[in-house]
Amino acid sequence: MISIDRDDPARDDVQLLLSEHLADMYATSPAESVHALDHSALSVPSISFWTAREDGNLLGCGALKLLASPAGTERHGEIKSMRTTATARGRGVATLMLGHILEDARKRNLERVFLETGTEDYFAPARRLYARHGFTECMPFADYVLDPNSVFMELRLQRPTPGTQES
Repeated sequence: MISIDRDDPARDDVQLLLSEHLADMYATSPAESVHALDHSALSVPSISFWTAREDGNLLGCGALKLLASPAGTERHGEIKSMRTTATARGRGVATLMLGHILEDARKRNLERVFLETGTEDYFAPARRLYARHGFTECMPFADYVLDPNSVFMELRLQRPTPGTQES
């Protein structure tokens, strides 16, 4: 059974996965277009970090960074460091992790969740995953700027209508 739990990005096996992630990002995108975070940047209080494991073996990771909105009236988040191990690809780990992150965002009453990913073919599976879950392309958010190597996406989270129950 796959479990998703909060974890420490500095844990040895996680650091290895994150290093692999960064290496792939730099191999597929120009350095100025790489926005992936290392384990120390993922350890700040504004970021929640999770790993997916099966029988203690690392299968993947993902994070949610809380963002300040320009007017301070909306609550936003950004998905960071979604990565599945090579041996776990094709098993639905990314879908489970994304669902977990979005569930956490809803519990925090976030109004929107954003992400940045690459335009290269390497990132096509990620873009398809996010689109399948309702993400649509948007303009750059937070401190990002237009970049031909980046695709920006957002998901507006449904909020329960007053007087109705959440299912």
